[in-house]
Amino acid sequence: MRAARHTSFAPHVGRDARLLILGSLPGARSLAERLYYAHPTNQFWRLVGEVIDRPVASLDYEERLAELRAAKVGLWDVIRSAARRTSSDSDIRAAEAHDLADLIAGLPDLRMIAFNGGKAAAIGRRQLPVLKGIEVVDLPSSSAANTSGYAAKLERWRALRTAVAER
Repeated sequence: MRAARHTSFAPHVGRDARLLILGSLPGARSLAERLYYAHPTNQFWRLVGEVIDRPVASLDYEERLAELRAAKVGLWDVIRSAARRTSSDSDIRAAEAHDLADLIAGLPDLRMIAFNGGKAAAIGRRQLPVLKGIEVVDLPSSSAANTSGYAAKLERWRALRTAVAER
């Protein structure tokens, strides 16, 4: 199978975002449906629902995005485009990164940046400007390809609650 070049989605980030969750690049199912985390085995919507204490996994896509925005959670990917034959992050080649510094500069309330998976962290951390007062967290991937189990993932994802909590 020949690698095809794939392009990520526009950011879903309100100016008042306190938490920014960054994935690597949408998988084949997400790209085909033009929806973040569209594959039914991906645990993203369940995990983020626990973080914001809202049942987003049971909502339709537009309602999910509205709940994230209401909870002051932004969503994007670190990769603008890349070549890939499969949905696996390990298959990503010739990645072009997004300008995370530019996005972050426009988020005055940002408290935390969370990378969803190792590839997102590896590429995204290189794109970050010097940050003051913003915590950076590496998370286990929400993908079913990460076999650590939901409970283990959730334990780590719950650390994001501090970013969205009222002070």
